[in-house]
Amino acid sequence: MISQEDELRALLSSGLAGSAADYRLFLERLGPHLRAYFKGKLARSGRAAPEAEDLVQETLMAVHTRRHTYDVGQPVTPWLYAIARYKLIDHLRRTRASLADVPVEDASELVAHDDHAAVESTLDVERLLGRLPGKMQQAIRAMKVEGLSVAEAATRSGMSESAIKVSVHRGLKALAAMAGGKGE
Repeated sequence: MISQEDELRALLSSGLAGSAADYRLFLERLGPHLRAYFKGKLARSGRAAPEAEDLVQETLMAVHTRRHTYDVGQPVTPWLYAIARYKLIDHLRRTRASLADVPVEDASELVAHDDHAAVESTLDVERLLGRLPGKMQQAIRAMKVEGLSVAEAATRSGMSESAIKVSVHRGLKALAAMAGGKGE
């Protein structure tokens, strides 16, 4: 089974090599991921879900105009979510979101300014996630990266909602231990 990362990466690489059909398919496949990500983030900020569609379009445009910056030797998902995250931050700034309106776990994203550091951090997170068991990776990606609800993540993965919650809790605990040097 081909993972979403592998599929998106292959389609974008082929698109960059000149395949217009693969590039169009890449953008079509990317839309639902971005929509779920933005809806989750906006809901957690107490914002309306319809704002997500504007963010999806802005992000797709940014991906299109910056596609030449993608390094085909690197995972595509961190690169995409770095762009999406900055589009979300720009949107929240434009619409006058204050730090008080944003969940504390997302507040640091609003004050981050260094693109390079953010991309490297994302790559570090991906590297750490890769060390977790598959179900933990899947649950954390669905809920914490893509912003899906517990129910949506459970439906997608075929796991129970309780299993998703446990996997996220244990996975985040393991990631914290690895990041702190206790997981080696």
